[in-house]
Amino acid sequence: MRSHRTEPDPDGLSVWATAQRTGPVQRRGRYVAESVKHPARMLPAIAAHAVHAYTQPGDLVLDPMCGIGTTLVEAVHAGRDAIGVEYESRWSDIADANITHAHSQGATGRASVIRGDATRIRSLLPAALTGQVTLVVTSPPYGPTVHGLVRPGADGVTKYDNAYNDGTDRGNLAYRDLTGLTDGFEQILTGCGTLLRPGGTVVVTARPWRKNGQLVDLPSAVIAAGTRAGLIPTERCVALLAAVRDGHLVARPSFFQLQAVRKARTAGIPLHLITHEDVLIFRRPATSVSSGELTGAPGETRGQRGSSGRAVAKDPGEGG
Repeated sequence: MRSHRTEPDPDGLSVWATAQRTGPVQRRGRYVAESVKHPARMLPAIAAHAVHAYTQPGDLVLDPMCGIGTTLVEAVHAGRDAIGVEYESRWSDIADANITHAHSQGATGRASVIRGDATRIRSLLPAALTGQVTLVVTSPPYGPTVHGLVRPGADGVTKYDNAYNDGTDRGNLAYRDLTGLTDGFEQILTGCGTLLRPGGTVVVTARPWRKNGQLVDLPSAVIAAGTRAGLIPTERCVALLAAVRDGHLVARPSFFQLQAVRKARTAGIPLHLITHEDVLIFRRPATSVSSGELTGAPGETRGQRGSSGRAVAKDPGEGG
């Protein structure tokens, strides 16, 4: 097994500067054009930052809800191997295309996508992968519909590509309420825990949203789900969705985010634009092969690689 650093990076930061370039610029030429159709794409720079902070070349990275394959693409460009699970065939096909595209650009890592329900991930992946994964990077869904894309028309602005599927298959985790979503996510994290090597890392991005004006605290629900799954929460970081310019944040809101904030402020509600996602870091306990007992305290697990807050040393969109 490769050796991994066990001490935190003294120059590390808990804020990841992952939006110095916009999402479309980060994906341009690196992903196939159909990728924009997914309603909740992870910024490539977030996945790239996690891959570089927590793995070494040749390590195995897993995304159990991989969508169009952002985690996988950034992993193979960085010389890591990757495997993804995706429930919707529409997105798994695009993920396959993105992996092929990455290899055409010289990516050296290997990757594959399995279509299936990640709540049963142990039955989907070969038993030989048990204990072989170094890093899990993923994000839970944000309800059955999200902002998607917009087009202007005679009757105003119309949404499109704003749902995970056409609504005929309710098996997608996105169609559950918060309790059902977190229960399903706990099952996914439990399965991922068996695939992780001792001391392996799980990185989950999440952010709260509003439903009928009330805040839905998804990050806290994810922390609780991870803990119930037997993982150790170790850090809570911030991945910026806004650029940093001259010491100030430059927000990059969607049309609907901007519209919602303007309406709220007109009504006297002091809402602000979303400028970050929470990055929730867990580790699988490091265990003795012979005794099964913990061999280190949380945050000092065998195989830990650096701090999740490592500063981005180059343009964060240039993963790999």
